[in-house]
Amino acid sequence: MNKNISQLAQQIVAIWKQLGLNQRISIIMATVAVLGGLIAVMFWSGHPDYALLYGKLDEAEAAKVIAALEEAKVSYQARGEGTILVPADKVYQVRMQMAGKGIPRNNDGVGFEIFDRANFGISDFVQHANYTRAVQGELSRTVGQLEGVDSARVMIVMPENRLLIDNQRKPTASVFVRLKGNSQLGPSAVNSIKFLVANSVEGLQANNVSVVDNFGNVLSENEESDSLAGISNNQLTARRNFEQYLTKKAQGMLEQVLGSGQAVVRISAEMNWDTSTRTEEKYDPDGQVVRTSTINDETSDTTTASQQGGAPGPATNGPDTNSVAATPVNSSHTKKKLTTSNYELNRITSNTVQAAGNLKRLTAAVFIAERFEGEGDKRKAVPRTQDQLDKLHRIVESALGIADATDAERKDQVTLEELPFNDQPAAELTQQLDRQEKRQYWTETAQKAVYVGLAAVILFMFWRLWQGATKDEVPIGIPLTNGNGNGHHKSNGTTITVEALNQLIRENPANMTQAVRTWLSRGKPEGESHGS
Repeated sequence: MNKNISQLAQQIVAIWKQLGLNQRISIIMATVAVLGGLIAVMFWSGHPDYALLYGKLDEAEAAKVIAALEEAKVSYQARGEGTILVPADKVYQVRMQMAGKGIPRNNDGVGFEIFDRANFGISDFVQHANYTRAVQGELSRTVGQLEGVDSARVMIVMPENRLLIDNQRKPTASVFVRLKGNSQLGPSAVNSIKFLVANSVEGLQANNVSVVDNFGNVLSENEESDSLAGISNNQLTARRNFEQYLTKKAQGMLEQVLGSGQAVVRISAEMNWDTSTRTEEKYDPDGQVVRTSTINDETSDTTTASQQGGAPGPATNGPDTNSVAATPVNSSHTKKKLTTSNYELNRITSNTVQAAGNLKRLTAAVFIAERFEGEGDKRKAVPRTQDQLDKLHRIVESALGIADATDAERKDQVTLEELPFNDQPAAELTQQLDRQEKRQYWTETAQKAVYVGLAAVILFMFWRLWQGATKDEVPIGIPLTNGNGNGHHKSNGTTITVEALNQLIRENPANMTQAVRTWLSRGKPEGESHGS
């Protein structure tokens, strides 16, 4: 076995001596590359794969975790923002060990797990305090899961239970949110937090929830309709939204015609926040309607007798009335008809209730950029004609819903002016961006050219090495020797290739067998050669 190994080593050394310089360099480079790859694979396979154990820990909690890992002799990697890594195959084991030691402490507070332990003999005050802590902890965890929120804390103030109920004492809540980076919470997210907290606490109204971020900004607004601050805030918000709506409407239309950035629109709306009720009655004298009619018809007949005679006395009243004249009779006939009619006039009654938020006056300021023609030094302003400006003026009025700009009731006003815009900063920024783009383009092009050049150089070097290998063939054939039949051979320095050897074997197999035996037995003792 050792003899075969020595023979193989001698053959390798003999082949190495017969190699050219280029062939030796190629073999050395290939060997170094293979060995480097093997060493890298061994190093990488022996290096443990680290995974996240905890992230975004406070400095105090991170120090506690590191101390526990060093005590348990577990390798770790500490990185920024409270991130700790341990070997991937030990993550869950280490987490359970840390949980058994109570580290790291949860910064979101205690949740309803506070009631998992049986506590006997505690007072009602402590029970109520634990319940408040549990609600605060659960709400803090829930709010902390919102997008853009790193962590949150919720504080709830509940009024004390008394025999006499005070309606002025209502529950309130405050929410502190720590945002991720420089992100901001939108109005919808803030309202979601307010309603989430309000619906989790009995008797808590959303208007009594305050939201503050870590930058000291008050994100919640007072929206109580019966408070002065709430009314003012609602009015300001409604006016601002209305003005923004009209501004986008007019400016978007102008930019479609003139181009992006060629128009600026600012609108001021004067709103009427008074609420009034108007009652009006109208009478139509021509529209008479008979309501009641009374007719009283009276007819009377009267008869009156007239007496003539002397003085009263016995003679007058006696039976003899020859001296008394005859008595005449007077009669009268009266007929009376009375008609009474009551008429109802036609009356129209209207009751109008005017709600708050009506538009009293609308004022719009519109600026459009001057037109320019030419480039460079030949660039000059070309003002628009008055007819074109009037058309744009009427278009803006129509877009804003102003039928007549000289309306005497509302007195709406639209001012449209053509002014030169200060586009120098924009032009400089555009030029800077163009220069950066060109610089980046040429840099990428140069990098690509360098890569191509390096690839060409490497290919050229391999081509030269290949050319050298074709000139200096590897002597893997059988050396030709001059033998005298007694086992002593002398090499003449020439070789025979494998192809030639195969051809000689096919032509004269007996002679080639003898030659191979002679070549294999060279360098052996004479007795051993004959014995073989």
